[in-house]
Amino acid sequence: MADDVVLIAEPRSVRGTGPAGRLRRAGRLPAVVYGLGEDAAPVTVPSHDLDLILAKGVNSLITLRLDGTDLLALARQVQRDPVRGTLVHVDFVRVSVDVAIMADVALILVGEPIGVRNGGLLDQQLFSIPVEAKPQDIPTSIEVDVSALDLADQLRVADVPLPAGVVTTLESDSLLAAIAVPRGLAGEGEEGEDGEAAEGGEAEDAGSDEG
Repeated sequence: MADDVVLIAEPRSVRGTGPAGRLRRAGRLPAVVYGLGEDAAPVTVPSHDLDLILAKGVNSLITLRLDGTDLLALARQVQRDPVRGTLVHVDFVRVSVDVAIMADVALILVGEPIGVRNGGLLDQQLFSIPVEAKPQDIPTSIEVDVSALDLADQLRVADVPLPAGVVTTLESDSLLAAIAVPRGLAGEGEEGEDGEAAEGGEAEDAGSDEG
């Protein structure tokens, strides 16, 4: 379940590149709040505090305290400096505890698969799962134990235990991960079978000649 934390927001009356840069240097992050049919509101929030919240998961439920009013929101369109990784801008979308919303939740595979120990490779196809749930029910991540997967085994959406109140928009047979068999490993198996068949054929031929 997403964490509910409080973030103090302040109205932002001046917009533009120059003012935004001064806000960031002062530790404030330019942001916009929108959603639920209301007008978009430019605000600022403490950069450090938001960074700590986002470290817990991008789907953390946030209580924005603006002008003495609390509103529930989720951080979306988080922009960071490509070099320094610092926050540059963020959009907050208003949400209601009674209305389900869409969100992408990180898919984390845990455990060492049997197939990997046998020489295979874990090939993860998707690293997040689109889900629909009420804001307070959206998990920060979904963990799946893949230690039982053997060579050529697959993990599909139907194999993932979703939390109560959470559904995914993916088809149940959508592939999430698989244990790939390296070509060399597969070739060794094929050569071994061919070799046994050849030896068997040679033995039969020898038996026929002796007869």
